[in-house]
This record gives sequence, C-alpha cells and structure tokens, in this order.
Amino acid sequence: MTHSTETSRANRPTRLLHTMIRVSDLDRSITFYTEQLGMHLLRTERYPDGQFTLAFLGYGAESDNSVLELTHNWDGRTYTQGDAYGHIALECIDLYGTCDALQTTGVTVVRQPGPMSAKSPDRADAEHIAFIQDPDGYRIELIQR
Repeated sequence: MTHSTETSRANRPTRLLHTMIRVSDLDRSITFYTEQLGMHLLRTERYPDGQFTLAFLGYGAESDNSVLELTHNWDGRTYTQGDAYGHIALECIDLYGTCDALQTTGVTVVRQPGPMSAKSPDRADAEHIAFIQDPDGYRIELIQR
C-alpha cells in the first residue's frame, strides 16, 4: 500500500518542542538563562504531588520555537551528568563580544571562541564556536555563523 507524502508527514513528529535538564537550584538557573543568556521565562508549573517544578524558557513563544525545560525536584536529590549528554547550542551575532560580556559577569568559558575547525581557521565561512557552562555544569555551545 502506498501512502501519500501528506499521510507520511501526518504520522511523524513535525517539530522539536523542548529539551529538559534537571537543575539543583531553580531560581539560580532561571536567573542564569534569563539574565546571562537573554532567554525569557515563558511559564512555570508546580506539581505538589510529584514534588517538582518545571520552568520553560526560550527566545520566543512555545507555539513557534523550541524551548528549554528546567526541572527541579524538591526532595534535595543530586544528579550526576552522564557521559552521553552533549550540550545545548545557541546562536550568537557577536560570539567574541558575547563571551567577553559573559566572562565579565563570572560565567565560565570552557572553550574560548574560535574557528570550529583548526584545519581551516582562515576560511571566511568558517563557523566560530565557544563553550560556556551553566550553574549546574551543563555545557552550552555558542555559535556564530
């Protein structure tokens, strides 16, 4: 049986909605992502029966953009970051200026800005990247295209 292209699209996911990370201090993480990285707190949801709070942050409305979900469990548990986790990536207009500004406010830059590939750093179209760290140690890649 042959399905039309429209039927195939209807039976598959169509958009990345959010990425969730667990955080140890929700207020500290919200402050970092809003004040340091310019995201907007879009909404929070408290789940007393489950003893956790969710905070959704992003650069635009959830209806049109992928967002970051911060999950904070109230029971005081600690988390270990598995070695399968990579990073979150954010686009920057001025990567070097962004890193300078973030370092000035105490944000850890774990990979200074520079060309992505050491093989062709002088290419005009070379993508430049840097890595910073959030308060829980999650790596965030900053990309200037």
